[in-house]
Amino acid sequence: MHPALSVIAFTTASGAGYGLLAFLGLLAPMGWLPGSTGFALLATGLALAAIAGGLLSSTLHLGHPERAWRALSQWRSSWLSREGLAAVLTFVPAGLFAAAWVFGGVASALLGLLAAVGAVATVYCTAMIYASLKPVQRWHNGWVAPNYLAMAAMTGALWLHLLCRLFAFPAPAVALLAVVATACALALKLGYWRFIDTTAAASTPESATGLGRIGKVRLLEAPHTSENYLLEEMGFRIARKHAARLRVIALVAGFAVPLLLALLALLSDGLAGALAAVLAAPIATAGVLVERWLFFAEARHTVMLYYGAAAA
Repeated sequence: MHPALSVIAFTTASGAGYGLLAFLGLLAPMGWLPGSTGFALLATGLALAAIAGGLLSSTLHLGHPERAWRALSQWRSSWLSREGLAAVLTFVPAGLFAAAWVFGGVASALLGLLAAVGAVATVYCTAMIYASLKPVQRWHNGWVAPNYLAMAAMTGALWLHLLCRLFAFPAPAVALLAVVATACALALKLGYWRFIDTTAAASTPESATGLGRIGKVRLLEAPHTSENYLLEEMGFRIARKHAARLRVIALVAGFAVPLLLALLALLSDGLAGALAAVLAAPIATAGVLVERWLFFAEARHTVMLYYGAAAA
């Protein structure tokens, strides 16, 4: 599949924003975060800005962005519509939670819980947009939704820990949360890669045409004599050596280095720990961008069987 930069930016930014929002909504009412107005303003502002920026960037992939609002009407059957609806509804408790915390000095437990639930629901809907697509085996499996949720939790926890350190608040619970979330995200990502590398293709030319009982099916003539939309969007392929190299980059930058930095920050309250916390979040975000690009680039659509692909 052809990786759209707008969708990559959307899923990365909104995932981090929703992860941060969820932890703010749960931990602030418990008194586990700095209580200053400055922290409340910066933390909630960063979360909402990342969410809004991500959602806006997703419209750049549409042929008619001005019609994006129409997607909300199909929530009964479309995960895309459910995602949009969940995103809109989540802004209500999230905005009220931020306003009460910043201007009233009160981190409402009820509003925080509603914002956290909305954040998790929206990320889940985003994941299900891809996991529900049966023609793409590398998306239509049980690993996709847990991976999306885990990476949102990882980036959200790392950015929250960064903010705590900027306000000279050690927050050992947040540091531990960042370590656990990153370790879980790493385990799930490795599991997903193992699944797509070892699972046999779900579709072949024989199964797609229903002619397998006769014998092996081969392409006699291409459906088109020139490039078209399907070949451009669905026929994108990344060389195996490039995919392997990018996996290493994503693994190191997105998971391994942030995990080591989060451990250092957990074990050190001094300058080294603060510096580790400050570095972990942006490095992880950069790594997730690479991982998300691979998520699209390594996908194979069944339609390519009709263009000569051996399996999908």
